[in-house]
Amino acid sequence: MFFVLSKTLFYLLMPMTWIAGLLAYAWFAKSPTRKKRASKIAFILLLFFSNNLIINEAIRWWEIPTVPIAELPKHDVAVVLTGVTDTQREPKDRVYFSKGADRILHPLQLYKMGKVDKILISGGSGRLVNRQKEDSEAEELASILKLAGVPDSAVVLENQSRNTRENAAFSAKILKNRFPGKRYLLVTSAFHMRRAAGCFRKAGVPVTVFSADFYGSPRKWTPDYWLLPSEGAIGKWSTLWHEWIGYVSYAVVGYL
Repeated sequence: MFFVLSKTLFYLLMPMTWIAGLLAYAWFAKSPTRKKRASKIAFILLLFFSNNLIINEAIRWWEIPTVPIAELPKHDVAVVLTGVTDTQREPKDRVYFSKGADRILHPLQLYKMGKVDKILISGGSGRLVNRQKEDSEAEELASILKLAGVPDSAVVLENQSRNTRENAAFSAKILKNRFPGKRYLLVTSAFHMRRAAGCFRKAGVPVTVFSADFYGSPRKWTPDYWLLPSEGAIGKWSTLWHEWIGYVSYAVVGYL
């Protein structure tokens, strides 16, 4: 039930949902004053959420920084969280990455450099419908590691989890049974790391964090960065807002 409610809440609280609702209200409202007020609020929100400067500062504040690989001590298991492929796209003869391929490419690099011995990939499908018609993301990412020469003996799959809390709970069982007392490195997107690390520690798994897939970028001092609206900024707000909703929801129900 929590899985369904969290997905529904995400769509209801997205910034673009607010703007669309305000515009719809302005369209159907009979009062000229209410039409004008709703349109004005929608316009202000659109300017705010489409500003590159504002979203970049928000993301830079929220994301957990990574560490140089040279400073990273060796770990026994890298735990990689999925959420970066499209498992429904066809033909099924390749892996279709969305943004976030760093989540698997960086652990691959760490393995090749001898920084980790095993790679545990955690993730089934986070979709509400048609989950039975697709392969798990864990299996897709494992196929990439195999193509890169990582032996099957170094890859462990957890392919049943649907969300971050289940990533942690299901992975914890594997880690405690097969790799007890080892050093664990958690790899996920930088914006997702706070919630993910909290879930793993709540599940009794002490992890070192290794952020990947950064949405924040170096600051710019050009007029277009400060002033011009950007559709990309709106998309980043949706990603960040989704994470904030997830973090607060998890904290409320005791997953963190």
